[in-house]
Amino acid sequence: MHRDSIIYYMREQTANPSDEEIIHRVVNGDVDVFRYLLERHHARVFGIVGRRVPRRDAEEVAHNAFVRAYTSLSTYERKGDFVSWLSKIAVRACYDYWREKYNRREQPMSALNEEQLKLVARITSDQSSRAHGERASMQEARDLLGWAMDRLSAEDRSVLELVHIEGRSVKEAAELLGWSAVNVKVRAYRSRKKLRAILEKAIAEGEKRYENAEKDTG
Repeated sequence: MHRDSIIYYMREQTANPSDEEIIHRVVNGDVDVFRYLLERHHARVFGIVGRRVPRRDAEEVAHNAFVRAYTSLSTYERKGDFVSWLSKIAVRACYDYWREKYNRREQPMSALNEEQLKLVARITSDQSSRAHGERASMQEARDLLGWAMDRLSAEDRSVLELVHIEGRSVKEAAELLGWSAVNVKVRAYRSRKKLRAILEKAIAEGEKRYENAEKDTG
Protein backbone atom coordinates (compact mmCIF):
# COMPACT_ATOMS: atom_id res chain seq x y z
CA MET A 1 0.00 0.00 0.00
CA HIS A 2 1.28 3.48 -0.90
CA ARG A 3 2.52 5.61 2.03
CA ASP A 4 -0.08 8.37 1.38
CA SER A 5 -2.81 5.76 1.26
CA ILE A 6 -1.68 4.34 4.59
CA ILE A 7 -1.72 7.79 6.20
CA TYR A 8 -5.19 8.49 4.76
CA TYR A 9 -6.46 5.13 6.04
CA MET A 10 -5.06 5.78 9.51
CA ARG A 11 -6.69 9.22 9.64
CA GLU A 12 -10.02 7.76 8.59
CA GLN A 13 -9.78 5.14 11.31
CA THR A 14 -8.98 7.79 13.90
CA ALA A 15 -11.82 10.06 12.76
CA ASN A 16 -14.35 7.22 12.64
CA PRO A 17 -13.41 4.76 15.37
CA SER A 18 -15.47 1.60 15.63
CA ASP A 19 -17.79 0.95 18.56
CA GLU A 20 -15.27 -1.54 19.91
CA GLU A 21 -12.45 0.99 19.78
CA ILE A 22 -14.53 3.63 21.56
CA ILE A 23 -15.55 1.18 24.27
CA HIS A 24 -11.94 0.17 24.80
CA ARG A 25 -10.91 3.82 25.19
CA VAL A 26 -13.77 4.61 27.60
CA VAL A 27 -13.04 1.59 29.77
CA ASN A 28 -9.38 2.63 29.90
CA GLY A 29 -10.14 6.15 31.12
CA ASP A 30 -10.84 8.23 28.01
CA VAL A 31 -14.45 8.85 29.05
CA ASP A 32 -14.99 11.87 26.78
CA VAL A 33 -15.14 9.69 23.66
CA PHE A 34 -18.34 8.08 24.92
CA ARG A 35 -20.10 10.98 23.21
CA TYR A 36 -19.29 9.29 19.88
CA LEU A 37 -21.44 6.32 20.90
CA LEU A 38 -24.22 8.65 22.04
CA GLU A 39 -24.18 10.60 18.75
CA ARG A 40 -23.92 7.46 16.65
CA HIS A 41 -26.71 5.49 18.31
CA HIS A 42 -29.04 8.15 19.72
CA ALA A 43 -31.55 7.81 16.87
CA ARG A 44 -31.76 4.03 17.33
CA VAL A 45 -32.22 4.23 21.10
CA PHE A 46 -34.72 7.07 20.82
CA GLY A 47 -36.63 5.04 18.22
CA ILE A 48 -36.88 2.06 20.57
CA VAL A 49 -37.91 4.22 23.50
CA GLY A 50 -40.26 6.42 21.48
CA ARG A 51 -42.41 3.42 20.56
CA ARG A 52 -42.80 2.36 24.18
CA VAL A 53 -43.16 5.41 26.40
CA PRO A 54 -45.04 8.73 26.07
CA ARG A 55 -43.22 11.19 23.84
CA ARG A 56 -42.89 13.70 26.67
CA ASP A 57 -40.74 11.18 28.59
CA ALA A 58 -38.91 9.56 25.67
CA GLU A 59 -35.82 11.77 25.79
CA GLU A 60 -35.37 11.21 29.51
CA VAL A 61 -35.74 7.45 29.21
CA ALA A 62 -33.31 7.38 26.27
CA HIS A 63 -30.85 9.38 28.39
CA ASN A 64 -31.24 6.87 31.21
CA ALA A 65 -30.54 4.05 28.78
CA PHE A 66 -27.23 5.65 27.75
CA VAL A 67 -26.30 6.25 31.38
CA ARG A 68 -26.86 2.56 32.04
CA ALA A 69 -24.81 1.64 29.01
CA TYR A 70 -21.96 3.89 30.13
CA THR A 71 -21.89 2.46 33.66
CA SER A 72 -22.04 -1.10 32.30
CA LEU A 73 -19.38 -0.84 29.58
CA SER A 74 -16.82 -2.66 31.71
CA THR A 75 -19.10 -5.71 31.76
CA TYR A 76 -19.83 -5.62 28.03
CA GLU A 77 -18.67 -8.79 26.33
CA ARG A 78 -17.09 -7.92 23.02
CA LYS A 79 -17.99 -11.27 21.57
CA GLY A 80 -21.48 -9.95 20.94
CA ASP A 81 -22.93 -7.10 18.92
CA PHE A 82 -22.83 -3.72 20.68
CA VAL A 83 -25.98 -2.46 18.94
CA SER A 84 -27.95 -5.49 20.14
CA TRP A 85 -26.55 -5.04 23.64
CA LEU A 86 -27.53 -1.37 23.64
CA SER A 87 -31.01 -2.22 22.31
CA LYS A 88 -31.56 -4.58 25.24
CA ILE A 89 -30.63 -1.82 27.66
CA ALA A 90 -33.08 0.55 25.95
CA VAL A 91 -35.92 -1.99 26.16
CA ARG A 92 -35.20 -2.62 29.84
CA ALA A 93 -35.12 1.12 30.55
CA CYS A 94 -38.66 1.27 29.15
CA TYR A 95 -39.63 -1.71 31.28
CA ASP A 96 -38.35 0.06 34.40
CA TYR A 97 -40.19 3.23 33.40
CA TRP A 98 -43.52 1.41 33.32
CA ARG A 99 -42.74 -0.56 36.47
CA GLU A 100 -42.17 2.67 38.40
CA LYS A 101 -45.29 4.24 36.94
CA TYR A 102 -47.36 1.15 37.74
CA ASN A 103 -46.12 1.03 41.33
CA ARG A 104 -46.92 4.72 41.83
CA ARG A 105 -50.37 4.67 40.25
CA GLU A 106 -53.15 6.23 42.30
CA GLN A 107 -56.17 5.49 40.15
CA PRO A 108 -57.84 2.08 40.68
CA MET A 109 -57.25 -0.17 37.72
CA SER A 110 -60.97 -0.67 37.09
CA ALA A 111 -61.89 3.02 37.27
CA LEU A 112 -62.99 4.89 34.16
CA ASN A 113 -63.48 8.62 34.32
CA GLU A 114 -66.26 10.42 32.50
CA GLU A 115 -64.26 11.20 29.36
CA GLN A 116 -63.03 7.61 29.08
CA LEU A 117 -66.57 6.30 29.43
CA LYS A 118 -67.69 8.64 26.67
CA LEU A 119 -64.83 7.34 24.53
CA VAL A 120 -65.89 3.73 25.00
CA ALA A 121 -69.51 4.69 24.33
CA ARG A 122 -68.52 6.27 21.01
CA ILE A 123 -66.50 3.22 20.02
CA THR A 124 -69.37 0.84 20.79
CA SER A 125 -72.02 3.04 19.17
CA ASP A 126 -73.00 2.37 15.55
CA GLN A 127 -73.60 6.09 15.18
CA SER A 128 -69.98 6.74 16.12
CA SER A 129 -68.63 5.14 12.97
CA ARG A 130 -70.97 7.14 10.79
CA ALA A 131 -70.42 10.41 12.65
CA HIS A 132 -66.67 10.32 13.11
CA GLY A 133 -65.59 8.17 10.21
CA GLU A 134 -63.23 5.23 10.10
CA ARG A 135 -60.10 7.25 10.89
CA ALA A 136 -61.60 8.75 14.04
CA SER A 137 -62.84 5.34 15.16
CA MET A 138 -59.37 3.87 14.70
CA GLN A 139 -57.85 6.68 16.76
CA GLU A 140 -60.41 6.12 19.50
CA ALA A 141 -59.61 2.41 19.47
CA ARG A 142 -55.90 3.22 19.85
CA ASP A 143 -56.70 5.55 22.72
CA LEU A 144 -58.68 2.80 24.42
CA LEU A 145 -55.85 0.32 23.89
CA GLY A 146 -53.40 2.81 25.41
CA TRP A 147 -55.69 3.26 28.40
CA ALA A 148 -55.92 -0.52 28.86
CA MET A 149 -52.15 -0.99 28.47
CA ASP A 150 -51.62 1.53 31.27
CA ARG A 151 -53.50 -0.85 33.59
CA LEU A 152 -51.03 -3.67 33.00
CA SER A 153 -47.89 -4.34 35.00
CA ALA A 154 -44.54 -3.49 33.44
CA GLU A 155 -43.89 -7.18 32.79
CA ASP A 156 -47.22 -7.71 31.04
CA ARG A 157 -46.94 -4.52 29.05
CA SER A 158 -43.38 -5.22 27.89
CA VAL A 159 -44.05 -8.72 26.66
CA LEU A 160 -47.28 -7.66 24.94
CA GLU A 161 -45.50 -4.89 23.06
CA LEU A 162 -42.70 -7.17 21.91
CA VAL A 163 -44.62 -10.32 21.04
CA HIS A 164 -48.16 -9.26 20.12
CA ILE A 165 -47.73 -5.67 18.91
CA GLU A 166 -44.27 -5.70 17.33
CA GLY A 167 -44.54 -9.35 16.30
CA ARG A 168 -41.14 -10.39 17.63
CA SER A 169 -40.38 -14.05 18.20
CA VAL A 170 -40.32 -15.52 21.69
CA LYS A 171 -36.56 -15.90 21.36
CA GLU A 172 -36.07 -12.23 20.43
CA ALA A 173 -38.32 -11.04 23.27
CA ALA A 174 -36.48 -13.26 25.75
CA GLU A 175 -33.10 -11.83 24.69
CA LEU A 176 -34.30 -8.22 24.89
CA LEU A 177 -35.95 -8.65 28.29
CA GLY A 178 -33.36 -10.99 29.76
CA TRP A 179 -36.01 -13.65 30.46
CA SER A 180 -36.20 -17.32 29.63
CA ALA A 181 -38.19 -18.34 26.56
CA VAL A 182 -40.61 -20.28 28.77
CA ASN A 183 -41.23 -17.23 30.91
CA VAL A 184 -41.95 -15.14 27.80
CA LYS A 185 -44.43 -17.71 26.47
CA VAL A 186 -46.32 -17.95 29.74
CA ARG A 187 -46.31 -14.20 30.35
CA ALA A 188 -47.40 -13.43 26.78
CA TYR A 189 -50.40 -15.75 27.10
CA ARG A 190 -51.45 -14.42 30.50
CA SER A 191 -50.91 -10.76 29.64
CA ARG A 192 -53.06 -11.10 26.53
CA LYS A 193 -55.87 -12.55 28.65
CA LYS A 194 -55.52 -9.71 31.16
CA LEU A 195 -55.65 -7.10 28.42
CA ARG A 196 -58.72 -8.71 26.90
CA ALA A 197 -60.45 -8.77 30.28
CA ILE A 198 -59.68 -5.07 30.87
CA LEU A 199 -61.01 -4.13 27.42
CA GLU A 200 -64.13 -6.26 27.75
CA LYS A 201 -64.95 -4.71 31.10
CA ALA A 202 -64.37 -1.21 29.76
CA ILE A 203 -66.56 -1.87 26.73
CA ALA A 204 -69.31 -3.35 28.91
CA GLU A 205 -69.24 -0.27 31.15
CA GLY A 206 -69.28 1.98 28.11
CA GLU A 207 -72.25 0.17 26.57
CA LYS A 208 -74.16 0.37 29.84
CA ARG A 209 -73.47 4.10 30.16
CA TYR A 210 -74.51 4.62 26.54
CA GLU A 211 -77.77 2.72 27.05
CA ASN A 212 -78.56 4.74 30.18
CA ALA A 213 -77.87 7.96 28.30
CA GLU A 214 -80.20 6.85 25.52
CA LYS A 215 -82.96 6.15 28.06
CA ASP A 216 -82.50 9.54 29.70
CA THR A 217 -82.82 11.34 26.38
CA GLY A 218 -85.57 9.07 25.05
